[in-house]
Amino acid sequence: MTPDPTAAAPVLYRALSDGGVGGKRVAVFLDGGDEQARAEAAGAPLSVFVQAADPTGLRLRVFTPTREKGSSDSAAIAALSALHTRAGLLDVVEVTQGDPEAGGEVQSAQLCGGEWVLRQGLATAREVQADLSPTGLAGLAAWVGSTGRPNLVAELPSLAALDAFMPDDAAISGVNRATDTTGLVLYTLGGPGRVDVSFRAFGPLKGFTEDAASSNMLACLIGVLGRRGQLPQDANLLRAAQRRPGHPARLTAQFAPLSGGVEVWVGGRATPAGAAP
Repeated sequence: MTPDPTAAAPVLYRALSDGGVGGKRVAVFLDGGDEQARAEAAGAPLSVFVQAADPTGLRLRVFTPTREKGSSDSAAIAALSALHTRAGLLDVVEVTQGDPEAGGEVQSAQLCGGEWVLRQGLATAREVQADLSPTGLAGLAAWVGSTGRPNLVAELPSLAALDAFMPDDAAISGVNRATDTTGLVLYTLGGPGRVDVSFRAFGPLKGFTEDAASSNMLACLIGVLGRRGQLPQDANLLRAAQRRPGHPARLTAQFAPLSGGVEVWVGGRATPAGAAP
């Protein structure tokens, strides 16, 4: 189906980018209709269509060039940034994503220091026995962090070791299956630009080798950091650098340690990158 030539052109955003580089490219459409064809024509990995907007929240649908994705934190952050002034959004709003006939997924979002963060929920963590040797990470302690979708988490000794890691889809998938987890997060504390933690996120069982900007996997990591006593002290804000080679991202997390885990909100900035082709 050919998209309607009279429909408004999208605006291209970079969500969770590192100084305008990397992150995720998102085409923001301020109206709905003919979504799949328009997403295919937009030339962006993600397209978000604003179905409705008022000061209390947004209703969105998110598409890749080939299918409806359902929900995406990066797409939501791009839409929130695009609509903040235009729709007069309050500092705390609700974002609904997905097919309205299926009810959609609802998340709370809040504006924090000029950045939108989305509630990920309560992140829990536990240590687990895992043989990481098939991935080339023999001898590392392993943890499971989860907000409902468990991910395997391991700490590397240095930034150089984190950057040097070469993922193998089969090996990572095998370790995930053996531990009943869906992805692998590797991290090291600190990093350039005064970040609190640097990490990489892998998910062949989720359909990708390595993600570029993963808010939920960061939330799982924060659960582990809280369990291990590695969260920033005397603060409730964490700055993270996601270091997929060639696709850097910066994410911000608000956190509140609780008796059962860590309450986490994750997001960051989305900046316009011009009109989508």
